[in-house]
Amino acid sequence: MLLVIVVLLLCQPVEARKNYGDIEQQRIEVAFPGADNVSEPEGDYSIRTISSNGETLGYAFQSLDVVDIPAYSGKPVNIQVLMNVEGVIKDAYVLEHHEPILLVGIPEERLHEFTAKYEGISADQRVIVGRSSDPEAVTVDAVTGATVTVMVVNEIIMRSAHEVGVSLGLVEASAGSVKKPAVVREEVFEPASWSELTGNGAIRRLHLTRGEVDEAFKGTEAEGIDNADAEAAGETFIDLYVTHLNPPTIGRNLLGENQYRFLMEELESGEHAIAVLGRGEYSFKGSGYVRGGIFDRVQLRQFGDIISFRDLDYERLSDVYAEGMPEFSEMAIFIIREHHQFDPGSPWSLELLVRRQTGPIDGIFTSFELPYQLPEAYLERPQPTAEELAATEEANRPVWVNIWYQKSFQIGVLCVALGLLTVILFLQDKFTRHPRFLHWLRRGYLTFTVVFIGWYALGQLSVVNVLTFLHALVEDFRWSLFLSDPVIFILWTFTAASLLLWGRGVFCGWLCPFGALQELINEAARKLKVPQYELPFAVHERLWAIKYIVLLVLFGISLESMSAAERFAEVEPFKTAITLKFDRQWWFVAYAVALLVVNLFTRKVYCRYVCPLGAALAVPSKFRLFDWLKRRKECGNPCQLCAKECEIQAIHPDGRINANECHYCLDCQMTYHNENKCPPLVVKNKKRNRRAKQAPAGPERIPAVQIEEPGAIDAGAKRSEAVD
Repeated sequence: MLLVIVVLLLCQPVEARKNYGDIEQQRIEVAFPGADNVSEPEGDYSIRTISSNGETLGYAFQSLDVVDIPAYSGKPVNIQVLMNVEGVIKDAYVLEHHEPILLVGIPEERLHEFTAKYEGISADQRVIVGRSSDPEAVTVDAVTGATVTVMVVNEIIMRSAHEVGVSLGLVEASAGSVKKPAVVREEVFEPASWSELTGNGAIRRLHLTRGEVDEAFKGTEAEGIDNADAEAAGETFIDLYVTHLNPPTIGRNLLGENQYRFLMEELESGEHAIAVLGRGEYSFKGSGYVRGGIFDRVQLRQFGDIISFRDLDYERLSDVYAEGMPEFSEMAIFIIREHHQFDPGSPWSLELLVRRQTGPIDGIFTSFELPYQLPEAYLERPQPTAEELAATEEANRPVWVNIWYQKSFQIGVLCVALGLLTVILFLQDKFTRHPRFLHWLRRGYLTFTVVFIGWYALGQLSVVNVLTFLHALVEDFRWSLFLSDPVIFILWTFTAASLLLWGRGVFCGWLCPFGALQELINEAARKLKVPQYELPFAVHERLWAIKYIVLLVLFGISLESMSAAERFAEVEPFKTAITLKFDRQWWFVAYAVALLVVNLFTRKVYCRYVCPLGAALAVPSKFRLFDWLKRRKECGNPCQLCAKECEIQAIHPDGRINANECHYCLDCQMTYHNENKCPPLVVKNKKRNRRAKQAPAGPERIPAVQIEEPGAIDAGAKRSEAVD
């Protein structure tokens, strides 16, 4: 079957650039009705020129040819962007996405309605998803339930449009991209009070009243929600201050000599620290600010790029020393890391996000801008040399590198867990001699797989990943696409290695979140004495073929359309049960729950008979290098113990273990080493005990008898006769 798959793939035409059919041309005709010619893609960004009677009207390009920014799914969204000769966006249309919530969850039309709002926006404008108090910014409303996705789409559209606009000379490049960043003058210091620092602009303030916040939500669905009454409208909602701590005049006066020195020693080259101080009823940190490791109420923006702060970028600020400084209820230091390429000499703003609930899970948020510009007296603006410009360009790391850095915690925990699993597998003979310990260890690992790998890290592999990889091999393979989701990439790498050493079972039995969920539920059902049912082996063996048929059907569909294949791949309940945590339309939830209910009575029915991912992994399992699972000559004839105990019936009546179906639970190996359970070992032990009983228990004493020599006996007899 593997040979057939490879042949079919090789027969597909290899295209350097993906074709999406007539939709691209249709969008061009709508945006430029008078166009009579569209050129072939040209240049580094594969830009197509749109013209009429030889006169250029505009340009068309795909975002994936310009930027490669992963969305919520870990995969990029590809958007066709159309711009006129003035650098104004005429149309933005999503050609391809892999967002789980939008594939079948939220209607895709909502995403197209969102991108349609970019018509008329210039490539050098600032666009914010949600509400903003900045009159110069363009705001677009988010899609309820898909806020993360549309925020990424916003970045993709505007960044790709800006890059193309700059390359064509339609818009000016941002200052930070053509000038060497300014340097903070470390030798400049003079004592300064709080009033002096606020007076010269070193510390900036944003004061919001409750009435001003209510006004910002007017005209939205949140209008009227949590509004202040007339008497409370003038009360302080938040009094927010921000400053840049690197300049000694600011940092030393605010933090004191020691605290400032410790902070500067902690910062790496190219890193900057800002202080955020607040008071009022609204917290700029929020009670759930560490959720996901990202602060969700404050972010920094420079050159249109958003800098979010993670928990690792945060330091508590408690001691301040500036003369005349007011009291604050919240104080924090945030570190701007080097990879953001922050320019201390260019304007930036701190954005405060305020959200109001409009439903059980819905809400609308608006942002308030606190602009900041470091005083010129604290800066030095050196002119960059050609070598320095080249070094700056070289330092621009790929997007996937930043993603790996942001997910360092997930990566670290996952690598430790995979290391532990590797130890278990290599030392399985030792672990299986302690069945009670291994049972509890396995249950703990399966719980980790469901909770951490599945629900937290969203590390559920899918047959769609297999189909995508196979197509990438013969179309346009790029490591960056697979590296954009580090958890999925690491899991696939480990799974590929385990296939060669142990076969399919390692992933299906230890690392599949849905499989682990089924096994834990069935384990609980057995503890509660729920009756278990198994099919006759002849029927069970024939049902194995179903998953291979499902795999071939999905593969055939993918040859025509990967998008259609992704929809038909809903035969996998993974997205519903793991990725979306059952937060989906009722029919998807009903399907996943039905599989789990059946699993109460027969372990892992879906994995045994339906799972196309299991079938895809079983194919290369044929080439595994070792047979780690031990068997005896008595296995199958006459002993059937392991075959009867195997809870997924992966052991044939003749004693053979089917590696294509084995989930590597190691139960059979625990029996293999158990001298009180494995029948051949029990018989062997009985024979040994029998022989031990027949043999003397210990050394015995033998009575000593004195034996005289024959000559001495004759002489004694004669003497006796003489006496007589």
